[in-house]
This record gives sequence, C-alpha cells and structure tokens, in this order.
Amino acid sequence: MKIYLVGGAVRDFLLNLPVKDRDWVVVGSTPKELKKNKFKQVGKDFPVFLHPKTFEEYALARTEKKFGFGYTGFSTNYSKNVTLYEDLMRRDLTINAIAQDKNGNFIDPLNGRRDIKLRLLKHVSKAFKEDPLRILRTARFAAQFSHLGFRIEKKTMVFMKSITKTGEISFLTSHRIWNETKKALITNSPHIYFYVLKKCNALSVLFPEIYHLYNIKLNCGNCCNNNLGDYFLYSLSNFSKSNFKLDIRFSFICQFFFYYKNIFSFIKNKKNYSDFQINLVKNMLKRLNVPIYIQNLSLIVSENYFLLHNIFFLSSKDIVILFDRINVWRNPNKVIKIGILSEYCIFFKECNCFLKKYKIRNFFKIVFFILSAVSVKFVIKEGFKGFYIKKELLKLRTLFLDIYRLKVFLVTKT
Repeated sequence: MKIYLVGGAVRDFLLNLPVKDRDWVVVGSTPKELKKNKFKQVGKDFPVFLHPKTFEEYALARTEKKFGFGYTGFSTNYSKNVTLYEDLMRRDLTINAIAQDKNGNFIDPLNGRRDIKLRLLKHVSKAFKEDPLRILRTARFAAQFSHLGFRIEKKTMVFMKSITKTGEISFLTSHRIWNETKKALITNSPHIYFYVLKKCNALSVLFPEIYHLYNIKLNCGNCCNNNLGDYFLYSLSNFSKSNFKLDIRFSFICQFFFYYKNIFSFIKNKKNYSDFQINLVKNMLKRLNVPIYIQNLSLIVSENYFLLHNIFFLSSKDIVILFDRINVWRNPNKVIKIGILSEYCIFFKECNCFLKKYKIRNFFKIVFFILSAVSVKFVIKEGFKGFYIKKELLKLRTLFLDIYRLKVFLVTKT
C-alpha cells in the first residue's frame, strides 16, 4: 500500500498559497484493509475513508468509464491493481493531477507543474468532455486564480463548448451547481466565473436570469459597456474588491434584475414594483437551493429594492414602516449589509453622484440607532396597550426621525 498527497493541496503548495484541505490517494489497497487500519468509510459510490486521527480524506485509486448521461453516468473501478497514473488520468485539469509521495517527491506525468508556471488551465485528456461538472470547476478555477494570471487553454475551452452543446449540463443537480458557484463567489474575481460560463455558452442554461442581462442595451454616454451583462461583470468586479461575504455578493447579483432606465421614475409611483423581476430572484433561489440566510437577504433587497435605493425620498413614516417590514431590530448586522447593498446602485451617472454625496449605509446606521432609542418598553410604561402600542411606537419613531432630518437639512443649508 502506497499513499500520496494529491490535488489541490499539491497545487496550492506549488503556487505558494495556503494549503487548506489535504486529500490523499491510496494505491494498492482495498476497503477491507483500510477498515482494518481503523479508517472510517464515508463514500458510497467509491470508497473514501477518513483517517482515524487527522480525519483527512483518503480515497482508493480509481478509474472511471462513461456509460450514461451527466456527472453520475460513470462506472468506477477501485481494484487493488489501479495505478497512480491511472488515477491521475481521470482528473480534470493538469494542475490538479500532481501527486507527492511521503519523501516530498512530485509525481507529475501530465506536466501540471509546467502548466502552473505557464499559468494555464488545461484539460488532462479527452475524457474531460465526459463530465459536465468540469465546466463549472474550470470556470471556478479561472475565477480563483485569475489574479495570478491563469487562463484557460484554447482546446480546453473548445471541449467546454462541446459539453454545453450535448446538453449534459442539464443533468447537473442544484447541489453541484451551487457548490461550485459558492466557491467561485468567494474568490478574488467572481465575475470571471460568469464570464467563462458565458464564453462556453453555459450561462444561458445554468443562469438564464443573468444571461438575459446581455439582451438589455445601455444608453449611457460615459459607460464603456454596450449591454447590462457586460456592465454586470464590471460592477461585480468592483463591488467584490471591498465586499467579501458570500450573502452580500450573491444579493448584489440579484439586484441586477431590477434595471430601470430612469431610477427617478419610481418617485412618481411608489407601487412601481415588478412582480416579474421579483419572481426571477425567487425562482433562481429555489432552483439553486440557496441557503436560507442568503435567501433572506436576497429577498429583502429584492422585494424592497426601489424603497431602499430611494431611501432619501421617503417620508420618515415610510422609513419606519420599511424598517419594521424588514425586521432589523433584532439583527443590527442586517442593517449594515442592507446599507452596503443599497448604496451601490446600478443606475449610472445621475444616481451614483447622488448616492456618493449622501452615503446610504451611514444613513441606515443613523436611522437604526435613532429608531432603536424608542423602545416598546418605553411605550408600554407610558400606559399604552394592545393595538395602540404599535401605533404610538410608529408615531414616536417618526417624530424622532423627522427631528433628525430637519436638523441635518438646517445644517446643510447654513
């Protein structure tokens, strides 16, 4: 039995990046032998075991043969005779097909180290085309290593396009799609993920809501992008430089489904919500099976989109009602996140100048502290009961906010 360190741990070591998870491949062994050595089996489709002390993953060397559709349409052979080379040959990219033995020697039959130096994302073999998940993985690695100068090899991109053409990506489960998307969104360049999917024609299948943005033309004199899709990539790139949390980044993406040519048209009609656009967000959240905490934030900024982006034009009473509806009182952190998302507006020049001047996120914080100062306990202590508690609370909070806004107005005037 021989054990080798493989995959991401070796790759990241060669890139001088922090090694987070270490995966091992076991050659010349059997499930029975590993269990005898107190390894705990966790894989059903093929034997993956947890080390009894480190709890790191140890997988038996295996080969795969395509027999059906999708990423599950493979038969697996993990017999004792499978070699390390055969195991490396089943992997996706050459930079992920490097092994290291116990003495620190590298086993690199596919020239992965060379491709690391060349900053190249290159497929291992023609078998790359057999697994639709590799489209997402390659797009994710492109986003993950974009800041290091990595690019996708031309033939690999041809293979990715051919996978899309077969329609096999429709067999990917929501779990698989979200898992790769989640990893891509927390990279330094999440916009590259969607750019690659667009380039290999997979965006329209996996994220039709985002793909539709490319059909919306822009008429902005100072904007270098011809359509909302390109502007989406540009904006996501800029936004991600200062906002790293997954829920904030994903919620930011959802805002792009609310494009209006003139943001100020909303002032004339406060009920100008689009059920169609809100449903786009809901359908995407459901289809990808996005975690609840991300869904909650995405739906808040979606269902209250125009109110949040036009907060300065609302009356104090409407602001208090808005804060009640999104229920920020027990979660001050939610106020900060909503403020960040509301501050970044996609409506170009006239709106951006306005928002830069007033800083929505700071306004949200101030409003939160002003309204929080009027507590329910205070109203109850004053003798109000039942329905009148809520009514008096709304009245007092509106009054406090009116006083603050009047003072700011007077100071600004002087």
